[in-house]
This record gives sequence, C-alpha cells and structure tokens, in this order.
Amino acid sequence: MSPKTLVSEAIYDFKVEKDVMVPMRDGTRLAADVYLPKAEGTFPVLIERTPYNKEECPEIQVDSPRYYSTRGYGVVIQDVRGRFASEGNFIPFHDDGWGTNRDGYDTVEWAASQRWSNGKIGMIGGSYSGATQYRLAPTRPPHLVSMFARESSSDYHAEWVYRGGAFELGFSLPWSLQSITLKNLPHLVSPDLLERKKGILEQATAEMESWYRHRPLGQLPLLEGLSDWYNDWLAHPDDGPYWWRWNIALKHNEIDVPIYHLGGWYDIFLRGTLENFIGISQKGMAEKARSSQRLIIGPWVHGPLNTGSKAGEMDFGPEAAVDLNALRLRWFDHWLKGMENGLPEEPPVKVFVMGRNKWREEDSWPLKGTRYTKYHLRSGKSGSVRSLNDGLLDLAPPSDAENPDSYLYDPANPTPTMGGCTLSIPSGPFDQRKIDEMSLTYTTAPLTEDLEVVGAVKCVLYALSSAPDTDWVVRLTDVYPDGRSMLLADGILRARYRDSREHPSLIMPNRIYRYEIDLWATANLFKAGHRIRVAVASSSFPRWDPNLNTGGDLGREVKGQVALNTIFHDVERASYMILPVVAK
Repeated sequence: MSPKTLVSEAIYDFKVEKDVMVPMRDGTRLAADVYLPKAEGTFPVLIERTPYNKEECPEIQVDSPRYYSTRGYGVVIQDVRGRFASEGNFIPFHDDGWGTNRDGYDTVEWAASQRWSNGKIGMIGGSYSGATQYRLAPTRPPHLVSMFARESSSDYHAEWVYRGGAFELGFSLPWSLQSITLKNLPHLVSPDLLERKKGILEQATAEMESWYRHRPLGQLPLLEGLSDWYNDWLAHPDDGPYWWRWNIALKHNEIDVPIYHLGGWYDIFLRGTLENFIGISQKGMAEKARSSQRLIIGPWVHGPLNTGSKAGEMDFGPEAAVDLNALRLRWFDHWLKGMENGLPEEPPVKVFVMGRNKWREEDSWPLKGTRYTKYHLRSGKSGSVRSLNDGLLDLAPPSDAENPDSYLYDPANPTPTMGGCTLSIPSGPFDQRKIDEMSLTYTTAPLTEDLEVVGAVKCVLYALSSAPDTDWVVRLTDVYPDGRSMLLADGILRARYRDSREHPSLIMPNRIYRYEIDLWATANLFKAGHRIRVAVASSSFPRWDPNLNTGGDLGREVKGQVALNTIFHDVERASYMILPVVAK
C-alpha cells in the first residue's frame, strides 16, 4: 500500500457506553456517549460536542462513531451544556471557549484521563460543533493534538447572525425555533410556560413564512422566556464588545493546534472557514500550528451529508464528491497515530473549480499570482436578459457621461431569495433568471476564451437612495449559452454600515456614497461562450431581513417606506466588480 493511501483499517468490533456524565469546573455535568474498540489497551480519542442530540447528531448521521472506533479510536459524542441529556442552561457560544466556564477544555482533559485513552485527543464536527472546536482552540488544553473543523464561523457577528449589517433571518429564526422544539427544552424554563407555548411553537414552525414577515422583528414573542438570546442578538445589531467575547478571529494568535478546515462554496459559513485558515496560518501561536493548517473547499452546501457532486440545481461531476470520514481518517492517523501517510508533503490548499469541475492544489490562499480585475458596470444593452435595465459589464471603464440606473425598492415586496450561501432555506446554485428580472443587471458579451476566477469577490457601487438607510444586494452569476443565470456568490451591505460595523451612520437622502459589498469568494471557470453577470437589488428575502428604509432602530419598527435607489457608472463614479482571475 502506497504511503498516500495508508490508513487505519477496520479490524475491531466496537462497544458503546451511554450517558456518561462528564463534570465541568463549575459542577455542571455534561452527558456523553463513549464508543470504544472491543480490545484491550488505550486509544487516541475523537470528540464531538454538539447541541443537536448525541443520539442523532450529524456525526451519527455519517456513522463516524462506528467508523472510527472499528479503526482503533475512541469516540466521544457529547451534548453541550443545556442540551438534551446535559445539565445547565444553553446560551449559544457562551460556555464552550475561553470564558468563566471552559466546557471544551474540561471535556478534552477528562477524555485524556480515562483508562481507555492514550492521552492524544482530536476534535471532529461541523457547524455548531465546528464552533465548539474553534472556541476551545485558544484555551490550549494540554492533550489536544489536532482538529478537523467542518463549515463553521470565525466572527459570529459577521458570519452567523449578521451579514453586512443585515440580520440572517432565514437561518436564525428557524434555527432558534429548532433549538427549542427538537426533543429538547431549556432546563431552566418552567413546565407550565413550556406547555402553554408548545402548540404556538409547533404552529409557528409550520407557518414560518408568515413569521418571517412579523414586525417588529424583535422582541419576538414566540421566544420570550425560551430563547431570549435570539432577541438579545436582535438588540445588538452593531459589532462590538457583545460580539467580541465570541470572536475567534481575535484569538488566532493564541491557537497552537493543527486544524483541517473544510468548507463549501455555498456554505453559510464560507467566510469563517477561509478566515480561520488564513488567520491561524499567519498568526498562530507556534510555527508548527501555522504550517500545519489545511484547507479544502468544495462545491457544497452546508452539512456532512452534502460533500457529494450535487448542490442546488447543479451536478459538478464525480470528482466533486469527497468521503468525509476517509478524509478525516488520514488526518487523524497522521496526527494521533503518527502514521507516515504522506500528508505533510501535500499542498495545504485544495479547492474545487466549478465549471472546470476539477480540484486545484495550491500552496496558499489567496492563490499566488491572482490578478484582481475590475469589470465595470456600463450603460448599453446586452440583449441577454429581461431585467430592469439590461446593462453591460465590461473590462473598459466608462470614458464619458453615462446615465445612472434607478429602481424602486419596497420592503413590503422584497426580492425573494433563490439559493446562495444560506441555511434553513434552499441553498446552493440556482438559476437566477426570475430574480434577474427584478434587478438591475450588467452582463458581458459572450467570452471568447475561458476565464478562471478563484478567490475573494467584491463589488464597489457608487449609489444614492431617497431614504436615510437601505440595503445593497449584489449577485455574481455564470450565464450559460442557453440563458441560465447560475448563482456563484452574493453579498449584502446595509447602508448605515458602509464605513464601520461598530459605529453605524445613516446616509443623507439623495447623496451619492461609495459602497463596498463583500461577496466572500468563489472558484469558477467561465467557459468560452458563457457570460459574466452582476445583478443589483436591495433585498433577498427571507434570507436577510428587509431594510425598512426609515433609518430607525433595527428590529424595532413595524412599517417601512419605499426607496428610490440609483446606481452610477460614469467617469467620476465608476461602479465595478472585482474578480480574482488566475492562470489556467
């Protein structure tokens, strides 16, 4: 067997011990199921800490306890504080990191001390279970050796709860309701209150569309007394100390553990995956940690069952599919068992290029030699789309005066969401033609040769609004010869946050401002004959809460107003998209 394919084989039967109570430093006990090989001796241990029920969480869904225990690992699946069989009160992010309670640290050291453990501990899991990994990493428990973090966040304000200042409504509201209704109820809530609200919550879950439109956004009466942290999130729309206590990016320099970061181009936490990889690679506490970060990004939506070839309305071919358990096994075999399997010699970055449907292995992210190229929004007709304007997208900047493009944005009738980097609502690449009809669009002529774009994507708009606040939503699509407009990346910026996420300031109506909208990143080969399209709107509902255009307190208002929004693309105010062009 060659070094690159050498992995632990399944040679053991396994056994499980249910509801092992693990003591935390404050006396709270957290429940864990422990899976072990049926063999004498000690073993390296993999831990997942989950809010989603250790009996049926994502790691159970991908069969990882059996997979790893039959290959010589102990596996601990633990309910986090306040969830299911664990004691305490659940507050998202709160007790898993470097605060007064350090549940992640205490769990790692508990596992290392058990008679069946050899003292070498790894962490697995994604999404919230990825957050429990990233949160504990700066606490540096002595026996933590490595982690494999799937699809999670770095800055919870910018990537989990808000995006560009807009509330992640389509994700946060269903997730918060789910946190109450999934067989688990907050331990510190009276049974009488729960009984009174049970029917209301069940009905709300079934009628989610109407609750997306509930105003005011907060305080949401559904969750008062049950998940008050949701209303607390809405009460803190600005970045600042409230959010910094959970911000992983502020702790990158205190992390000294090798981490394999897995993400998807259509994952809601794509930015967090990239930021954690970059930040720890550059600022990690020790050289070993800095040089031992690994990154893989596939054409995937969120979830461990979604690392296959299909996402949204696209099939990216068999090469896109990754066996998650096998990928992690090589990583842990190297770090926890010391197997010489060729892992350290491989390039640290592996990204899937859509359109080409092939993987690129690289030495760094961003890719070396990237040319950040401006594509300008222009007047004219592309003849490729029915939209509000059907403008052009061109490498050449405007050379003289061009008329601006305007549209009305009514928060009572927002532009709908159609896929993208989201969760709880359909995500992934979807045809945007229906959405393009409701937007300003700027489209290139058919490309004469292939163009490969891999990296960060941004859009700069010079724009005005008749309102004291509004939103700018930008989408990047790959337009196929048959007319399909397939979503690659999108982003939003709430106007009041154009200069600072910490110190918002309203805009002067009918005054032109510069806005920089972050579309995060993508990797796509625009084939010859295809077109590149940029679409601009002011909403994507229910993904983000519609801006009511009033300039009032976010989440506190009931009624909005219509705004006239205008995009400029003349010599002095040339709006443009920045694409990261790489060599073929």
